[in-house]
Amino acid sequence: MELRVLRYFLVIARDLSFTKAANSLHVSQPALSKQIMALEDELNCKLFKRQSHSVSLTDDGILLKRRAEEILEMSERTLCEFSRNKDEIAGEVYIGAGETNGIKSIADVACELQKKYPDISFNLHSGNAEDIMEKLDKGLLDFGLIIQPADISKYDSITLPNKDIWGIIMRKTSPLASKKAIKREDLFEQPLIMPKQIARRISAKGGLAKWLGPNLDKYNIVARYNLLFNASVMVSKGMGYVIGLDGIVDTSAKSTLCFRPLMPKLESEMGIIWKKGRLFSAPANLFLMKIREYCSR
Repeated sequence: MELRVLRYFLVIARDLSFTKAANSLHVSQPALSKQIMALEDELNCKLFKRQSHSVSLTDDGILLKRRAEEILEMSERTLCEFSRNKDEIAGEVYIGAGETNGIKSIADVACELQKKYPDISFNLHSGNAEDIMEKLDKGLLDFGLIIQPADISKYDSITLPNKDIWGIIMRKTSPLASKKAIKREDLFEQPLIMPKQIARRISAKGGLAKWLGPNLDKYNIVARYNLLFNASVMVSKGMGYVIGLDGIVDTSAKSTLCFRPLMPKLESEMGIIWKKGRLFSAPANLFLMKIREYCSR
């Protein structure tokens, strides 16, 4: 399987047209079709459903699109790392992060590093713990910033000094906004927008899952989210109450939204994790050293 052919495949997957892709790649359409047919023979599957004027991806094509993006990203990253002068401190640090205030710690360290080493840059990926761990396992990320609790037994880790506070984000005109804190029974029958991993019952034990209790059927879950900002927009339109972290969306005096903490209070620790035994680039090694120093202050 050649990288060049994977690039061809991704352009066709983007344009959903062999003609447009051939024009973009400056190759003839017959030559492009021949390359893709050879790839399909190599993989023993059909990658495209071919119509008269367009194409669409098959299930195998959708899977290969994801894999091809990962393969090419890793290839480009490897070439970049090995093409640099060995004495030069330059390159990218790849970090995955959930929506958490812990990103402020990452930003502090990143800014400090860039002032001293201007040729270091940072590649940030947003996602939940499941997504971040998958990319760590595949070598697509150097570090992950995740909210505890989570099973991180197969990773090395550092716990950040700050914590996230869970609560309810709602419109200031909502009935529950008059309360200083929100109890579990306050949420029964209320329209709730809940973190996707909780709503799907795949969260680690403890934390918010424990606070909510074992029976989610007591709750009226009207929506699920993995990006809190998007969920807050639904709240602002009157869809319901979102269970989320403080400090991620605007709940200031100027905002139409407000935040009320859960009662009993629920806080989550944040951790930086990385794959055990991973060999880091010079920039990633420096970042790890600096984040250790930051957490020990």
